Amino acid sequence: MVEQGLIKAAQEGDRDALITLLREIEHHVYKTAYYILNNEQDALDAAQEALIRIYTKIGSYEEKAQFKTWVQRIVTNICIDKFRRNKPTVSIEEHEMVFEGHDDVEHEVMRAYTSSDVREAINQLPEHHRTVIVLRYIQDLSYNEIADCLDLPLNTVKSYLFRARQQLQSLLADYEKGGLIG
Repeated sequence: MVEQGLIKAAQEGDRDALITLLREIEHHVYKTAYYILNNEQDALDAAQEALIRIYTKIGSYEEKAQFKTWVQRIVTNICIDKFRRNKPTVSIEEHEMVFEGHDDVEHEVMRAYTSSDVREAINQLPEHHRTVIVLRYIQDLSYNEIADCLDLPLNTVKSYLFRARQQLQSLLADYEKGGLIG
């Protein structure tokens, strides 16, 4: 994602390096915020808040965690706070989704992601399931990275993803029976 030398220079007070670093990550920060908050203005606000926090906290970043995980943790926590205050829903509209794996639900979502039925199904997921779906399939984070990002045990992340995929599969099967997908 970002060159280690750039991160180190930013941590050492190089203003140009810090600005370059923020510009390199701003799209990823916004994308995460948008998928979690389902509102462009809220996503822009959250992204700005996250970038400011990264700007002020870059000195506290330690190489124990990957930089992208550290950034995702910041933006996700800001979004979760906003989400809890506003209770919006996530829309998977206007953005490309990347799904990997062999589970039936992933195939169904990839095949029909532009459908409003899929957006509605994702909107029906509980906040914690929606968040892990976004981090796993939109931001392409590994299970371990999601666990670090959300400060959750690895098995909890696996459980959330398993249950979220089951819920999506069930919701999408209901839509398919009604002839809405395909």
